[in-house]
Amino acid sequence: MHVPYFVKKTGFPSLLTSCSIAALLCLSAFSAPVHAEQAEAPSKTQGSTAKADTPAFEGKAALLPQDAVTHHTATFNGHKISYTARAGTLTLRDKDGHPSARIFYVAYTQDGAAPENRPVSFFFNGGPGAGTAYLHLGAAGPEILSFPAGNPTDGANAKLAINPDSWLPSTDMVFLDAPGTGWSVPTDEKKAAKEFYGVKQDARAFAKAIQLWSSTSKRLTSPRYLAGESYGGIRSIEVANALMEQQSIIVNGLIMISPALDMSLLETGINPLATAMALPTFEAANLSLHHQLQPDTTARQLNSAYSYALGPYLNKLVNTPPAGDAADTFYNEIAQRTGIPVNIVKKERGALEASAHDIRSRDGRLYSLYDATLSIADPYPEGVSDSDSPEPTLSGFGRAYGSAFEQYAASDLKFATPITYNLLDLNVNASWDYRAGQGLLAHQIPVLRQLLALNPSMRVFIANGYFDLACPFATSRWVKEHIPVGQDRISLHLYSGGHMLYTRPESRAALTQDVKAFLSHS
Repeated sequence: MHVPYFVKKTGFPSLLTSCSIAALLCLSAFSAPVHAEQAEAPSKTQGSTAKADTPAFEGKAALLPQDAVTHHTATFNGHKISYTARAGTLTLRDKDGHPSARIFYVAYTQDGAAPENRPVSFFFNGGPGAGTAYLHLGAAGPEILSFPAGNPTDGANAKLAINPDSWLPSTDMVFLDAPGTGWSVPTDEKKAAKEFYGVKQDARAFAKAIQLWSSTSKRLTSPRYLAGESYGGIRSIEVANALMEQQSIIVNGLIMISPALDMSLLETGINPLATAMALPTFEAANLSLHHQLQPDTTARQLNSAYSYALGPYLNKLVNTPPAGDAADTFYNEIAQRTGIPVNIVKKERGALEASAHDIRSRDGRLYSLYDATLSIADPYPEGVSDSDSPEPTLSGFGRAYGSAFEQYAASDLKFATPITYNLLDLNVNASWDYRAGQGLLAHQIPVLRQLLALNPSMRVFIANGYFDLACPFATSRWVKEHIPVGQDRISLHLYSGGHMLYTRPESRAALTQDVKAFLSHS
């Protein structure tokens, strides 16, 4: 889950509100933590906790139990697999060797597979401030949280079930919660922002956690992939770089789902290019809502929308605003393409702000930033301040992943704690430091370019939903088209759906098959 910067106008947290906090910490690797002993795992029905040689924690960190190991057998898309699940924590330490955080993870490893050949994928969500339950129970894990087919916004009646599209047949999986999210707990909340809540600090923490798991699990020679959603796109780039520079670990590939690739591409309020990149999503959603987006015409229609947005539309945005008949022609074409009423388009002067209530509200329905075809009854059809306009996905049905993961962890993984699973921490989001040092915002596209050049075997898989206004598919296409080295190693895959495209069963199945093909080339 990604909390996009432009939701500041709707009262949701801003990705850019933390640019005034202290400068980033200097880079320094964490010293090796004391880790949980590898224990003999019991059957799934019995569960187990492994003896852990851990420090004496205090406060919330002391409420996390020892590692739990369970055995499972299940069938995924015709593949019967026996696997071991380990739910536990990794201890990060500061430069003086003192524990700084307990990082919660769940690892799924296929029984009997040769570790030197078996890929392992490390998962994280975004936000910043989101736990990994979204990808865990939404896309790749052994179980899925399914929403009612007739009402995908009904989180109250979502149910857990075996995930037929789990990635387990193709890869072992390690799901990691970022510090301050899920069940990953900093040992000192007063120091957490400086230690973890920033682009570089965050990457350093993940790189160390991945190194710890890989070392203790004897998987340092396995093919390895990073899988991130939303801000997890930025995170995957930065973590790959930190792994190489700080842990001497080189990844085989990156898998990005609905990724934010660079903050500048989401700055619709000040960047005309970012504004133009949202327009194809508006157009795709409008076509879908009018049943005009068909499988045999989708590629052509999306290409046309992309060409218009980055051609005539962007040209109008960056030049002198049209007036008179030229303005009417411009605004009418935008209205026709997007379905936004022409009076609203005119008020916005053609630069549509996706988070504005009057753009999301139409005919008594309020549409989501995360899926522009998904709507709820508008609680304020007469109009309301943008700051009071709710977000159907972020504040509605998406919250069901938190309690569902607590249930799944306790019943299936035998990992129970009185701590509430912190699905989306808005304080972490508000505290985030986006700077790369010297007071500048971090830009990840240059980092990605260097990774592709330095690592000639690294490949990148990008998945986007047509209807995602939080991280529009046009941003991924534009980045791919402007990478000078390794462009042929970046594959872009588009699916029917929004930011959480995997909530649609047909798109989830297609994503899994495409990831399987991607991983088979490792």
